[in-house]
Amino acid sequence: MLGGCAATPAADRGAARTELAPTGKLRAAINFGNPILASRGTGGEPQGVSVDLAREAAARLDLAVELVQFNSAGNVVDAVKAGRVDMAFVAIDPVRGADMDYTAPYVIIEGAYLVRNASTLQRNEEVDRPGTRVVVGRGSAYDLFLTRELKSAALVRAPTSPAVTDMFLAQNLDVAAGVKQQLEADARRVSGVRLLPGRFMVIEQAIGVPKGRVAAQAWLSGFVEAMKHSGFVAAALKRHAIEGAAVAPLRPG
Repeated sequence: MLGGCAATPAADRGAARTELAPTGKLRAAINFGNPILASRGTGGEPQGVSVDLAREAAARLDLAVELVQFNSAGNVVDAVKAGRVDMAFVAIDPVRGADMDYTAPYVIIEGAYLVRNASTLQRNEEVDRPGTRVVVGRGSAYDLFLTRELKSAALVRAPTSPAVTDMFLAQNLDVAAGVKQQLEADARRVSGVRLLPGRFMVIEQAIGVPKGRVAAQAWLSGFVEAMKHSGFVAAALKRHAIEGAAVAPLRPG
């Protein structure tokens, strides 16, 4: 495992290289809409655990890497569907599974709710009731999850996840939903808001590839397990000062 998929047969590696770089380079989707996965450095350069994993995967396959940058998960998924990227760092969701195949998760993160201090809402379970308007980033894992789970509350969609809190305030909505760390940062940025205790969902972040790229998915699955087992993912989270995210458990077997 520590050898970075060294046990994978050479033929499988060769097939993975072909599927992951049909244009001659590995095009990796980097989503700045999720601050746990990626952010911009002081010079605007991409950084984060997903950037580190993309570069490491390319290096182990002897491929050049192109970091294709996005501001929302929805746009990333559209790019995967259209074949504009070869791998993407996305949350596992059954709706997205119609168009892409996943590895096991490498990181687990939490989804949280933000409300005004004066809100009567005190618990996550109280959000789903008639008249409650919940704003969420369009196409995000939270959007997909809440679309399935909310029965009485109404969803309002912001263009991207980082825009959720500002839209929540500007339109006087009842609840903002998203990455817990993003909402915590927003709560420090603006006044008069608070997070509801705990979480309303756990999100498994994995690497996805366009549907049907079997060799690519198989190689990346081994790669993800190696990165978790070796401590690479844990070190990346620490290096980028990411709090509230955990390394996903190793896959059984």
